[in-house]
Amino acid sequence: MEILPIIIQVVSGAIGGTAVGGVAKNLSLGTAGNTVLGAIGGLAGGQLFGGMLSGGAAEAVAGAAEAAGGADMGAILGQVAAGGVSGGVLMAVAGVVKNMVSKG
Repeated sequence: MEILPIIIQVVSGAIGGTAVGGVAKNLSLGTAGNTVLGAIGGLAGGQLFGGMLSGGAAEAVAGAAEAAGGADMGAILGQVAAGGVSGGVLMAVAGVVKNMVSKG
């Protein structure tokens, strides 16, 4: 098992969760809560969707990077996208649930 994709997913998820918390202040769980939930969501989403997102535009970038002797950029971009989006989504869902519970 490679560790680099996991690190990319966790960091991207943390950034996604923090970004959503910053934009949607009413869903924010605080900086630490946004970051932790984003990281968890990034890991989960990256594991589920990371391989699926390495096609399309990411392949074009990957082709250019590989021609220049770089790493598999398509896979990396897929991991970043999956981690960031799923981290933001999990944080937003948790924020909605928190708001529903506090109103009840």
